Amino acid sequence: MARSPDRLSVRRPRHRSKAMSLSAYPDDPAAAFYAAKPWEKLYPAGWTLPESPFPTMLDWLDATVGEHGGRAALRYFESEIGWAELDRMSDAFAAWMSDRGVSHGDRVAIILQNVPGFVVAVFAAWKLGAIPVPSNPLYRGPELARIFTDCTPKVVVADPGQLAEIESGLVAAGLDAAIILTAPEDFRDEAFPVREDGRSLTGILESHRARRAEPVNLSGDDLGLIMYTSGTTGTPRGAMVRHRSIVSNALMYRNLTSVHADGRILAAAPLFHITGYVCHLGAAVVSGASLVLPYRMQADLVLPLIRRHRPTNITAAITAYNALMNAPGATADDFRSFDAVTTGGAPVPPALHAEVNDRLGVSLYIGYGMTETTAPTVFTPFGVPIPADEERGVLSIGIPIPGVEILVCDDEGIVVPAGTEGELWMRGPQIMAGYWGREAETAAVLTADGWLKSGDVAIMNPEGWIFLVDRKKDVIIASGFKVWPTEVEDVIYSHPAVREAAVIGVPDPYRGETVKAVVSLKPGAIADEDDLRTFCRARLTGYKQPRLFEILDDLPKTVTGKIHKVVLREAASPPPSP
Repeated sequence: MARSPDRLSVRRPRHRSKAMSLSAYPDDPAAAFYAAKPWEKLYPAGWTLPESPFPTMLDWLDATVGEHGGRAALRYFESEIGWAELDRMSDAFAAWMSDRGVSHGDRVAIILQNVPGFVVAVFAAWKLGAIPVPSNPLYRGPELARIFTDCTPKVVVADPGQLAEIESGLVAAGLDAAIILTAPEDFRDEAFPVREDGRSLTGILESHRARRAEPVNLSGDDLGLIMYTSGTTGTPRGAMVRHRSIVSNALMYRNLTSVHADGRILAAAPLFHITGYVCHLGAAVVSGASLVLPYRMQADLVLPLIRRHRPTNITAAITAYNALMNAPGATADDFRSFDAVTTGGAPVPPALHAEVNDRLGVSLYIGYGMTETTAPTVFTPFGVPIPADEERGVLSIGIPIPGVEILVCDDEGIVVPAGTEGELWMRGPQIMAGYWGREAETAAVLTADGWLKSGDVAIMNPEGWIFLVDRKKDVIIASGFKVWPTEVEDVIYSHPAVREAAVIGVPDPYRGETVKAVVSLKPGAIADEDDLRTFCRARLTGYKQPRLFEILDDLPKTVTGKIHKVVLREAASPPPSP
């Protein structure tokens, strides 16, 4: 079926099978296409749904400590912490928390960057059957208050520099949780500092060094994580993730990217983000690989660690690779140790993808997932060329990974034919249990038979490759025409002076919305708004051309390194009327 035009009057597909009951429509070509799973023909050897001998991440931790206890689990700047020592540290912290009444089902908030204390706190919570609740250490008191009010943690583990914000958030939430502090300099050498102020994690690890909490019996259905989404832009919702879902996707990522016990995973994504939690920390636990912790993804911090520890695996936002390849002194030699280099979280412009591959000397593969799917559900097989949708200016995000069912549906939940835009729906072992304490929000995105509605607009081609067009909320409606930002961004990225680009819609009294492009330039490059406007005019039809341009030194980023379009939209919107 031909693709519908960009006009809002989209023609409906003839075949109207409900997503949740494909088998009831045996004569419907659209339903038959998804039921046949043509993408499985693209699976390379070894692409199978992993069977886990253990149901929980705690079981996997025990097995890894038993097999790899003497190996390095964490590499943090100059220091190394072995698996057995990390196990003893988490035993000590679990014993301390148990003494203070933390038990099965209680929540432990972890408000830290990528530091050893984060890992210690997660493992200790698992050992009590408690639920880790990671969150962004850049949040302010009111943002934290909303999360604390929702999940009511008994313990908060945080950086001393954020103590005032933590205390403010707890007071606003009406909670009296214990606050434990660990600083970035903790664990940087074997004789790490021990502070005896009653709130120090290192002090607790020393005073409870020989202690262990009573063991707990966990099942795969117990929660191993509550992770909040939309915490800075709306009401935060805590995605409840079962242990078995973390196990499933940690094993899947291990297998997809060939992580092994001799490997070194560079934790370029925040551990408080689902990618870092599952694809870094989780993958290390189920493989025995060591985790290289850079504190945070900052090119001048990360590049020396790459040279020191020679990591083998990395996944990061495309903006992180953009920053690394533009870092002073960075060369392809710095990246020769990597066996697997992957990205996800946002559509990847073909021009930027090609530049990363060329300048860093890597093969950058793409994946897709969400907090609600415990990270990856879609991945590009290694060694297979990634197709591009030239019309929309995006590379494919991959094909469904083993064990995942994928559909593309219209707004009524009707399955659409291959090649037709619609919302991406997913079902599989990694789907969340729901949102913590929010039945209505859960019902809005999770069907009764387990389909998760992603909110992303996608297309699946006849071979099973998926192309992420954009977030449904990001589409720009200019004079009644739909403009997908990714298509315009890819054109702008092909300009030789452009380093970063983001396209947004801004209010326009005549057109409804106008297309605006915000860019930053490569070091030493020169271009102005007229140059960019002329460049786009030669490559885009009239209604897709940005009418407004803004050049910044750097584009704002989210904590995971994605370009923060919400901030750009807020800056571009007129102030509210008094």
